[in-house]
Amino acid sequence: MQSLQSASLSTHVYEPLVVDQADPYPEYAGPLSLDVLIEEIERRRDEFDQLSHVPRDMIAKMKRAGIFRASTPRRFGGDALPPPQFLRMLERIAIADGSTAWVAAFGSANTYLASLPIETQQHIYAKGPDQVFSGGLYPLQPAAKVPGGFMVSGQWRFASGCKGADWIGVGIGGTPANSGDTGAGKPFTAVFPAQEVEIVENWNVVGMQGTGSHDLRLREKFVDAQWTFVRGGQALIDEPLYRYPAVAYQAQVHAAVNVGLARAALDLLTGMSGSTKTTTGAPRLADRGYYRSGLAKAEANWRSARAFFYESAESAWQTIITGDPVTQDQANLMRLSATHAAQVCAEVVMQAYQLAGIAAIYRENRLQRLVRDSIVVTQHAFLGEGTYDASGALFAGIAPVTPYP
Repeated sequence: MQSLQSASLSTHVYEPLVVDQADPYPEYAGPLSLDVLIEEIERRRDEFDQLSHVPRDMIAKMKRAGIFRASTPRRFGGDALPPPQFLRMLERIAIADGSTAWVAAFGSANTYLASLPIETQQHIYAKGPDQVFSGGLYPLQPAAKVPGGFMVSGQWRFASGCKGADWIGVGIGGTPANSGDTGAGKPFTAVFPAQEVEIVENWNVVGMQGTGSHDLRLREKFVDAQWTFVRGGQALIDEPLYRYPAVAYQAQVHAAVNVGLARAALDLLTGMSGSTKTTTGAPRLADRGYYRSGLAKAEANWRSARAFFYESAESAWQTIITGDPVTQDQANLMRLSATHAAQVCAEVVMQAYQLAGIAAIYRENRLQRLVRDSIVVTQHAFLGEGTYDASGALFAGIAPVTPYP
């Protein structure tokens, strides 16, 4: 990668973005409270599911609520929120809708962009701190080195939130110059203005339909070396947030979605306890012993997983703000608690579905979607069974077989 001193931005490729004054979805119409945002999400979640994405007018409102400046550096006007605070915001949004919370989770993704050259970051935030970054990193595609950068072609999957993004990253193969060993096993990422990347609309899934996780496509597209970075690489911003482990943070923001979905499921189940009439005339749910004990166990499982989840995040953040680096043991617990939260909370949602009885099979019952959404979260690469293997290896004092944590 070119040095910061010698390289220059390709302004003929990356012209500064201009806010369209005729835009029907103004991003800077004043702040919006999280409570008001969540109320609208609750009203419109079916719309998002039918559209297969969160539309731009809602993205604009999420910007006004501060979602997408949460990980923007303070030097560029952002909030650079403590991760535990942002995770709690995501949990609240997920209670209203899982897909919207998943898209909101990319309010943390600007921690990745902190690895870009400072001049590039200045360009990204030139029109304000509320920038939405989305990425489709896999499968990694080969990129030919050319003078000043790379020529990129290929197709990438799982670009959640891409239809509402301002900037899009794609994963390219090869080891970048001067990356040393820090990039080993981590995807090299090329960043483009969103309007320069083709979106292949093929997102048709069981759950999380509203995330709009379509494919991305590029054909012989030049990217300046200054617009590439190693995901999870060394941040060039000297602020506390950018000393928080970036990959572990991404595991946490996605796990927070299931923490919220499980809370929603338990609230729905509790609401059904005494008012739902059974088809057969059997006793109401609250009068059944298995329902009462099952509800208590599910509540205990949710609270235990949530406590471990936030405990690890708070511990790492406290270490950072006291001036010390996060240890490998702490990072391991961050990854482990995120996976544990995602998996246990999916089980809690299923427990709620089973305890709800026959009423839960109808499409209009929200438990249906909660089940589908929660099982999708557990399939994320950062939250799968491989985490337990790698975490256990560290506990046992041996090296994990994959890059971790």
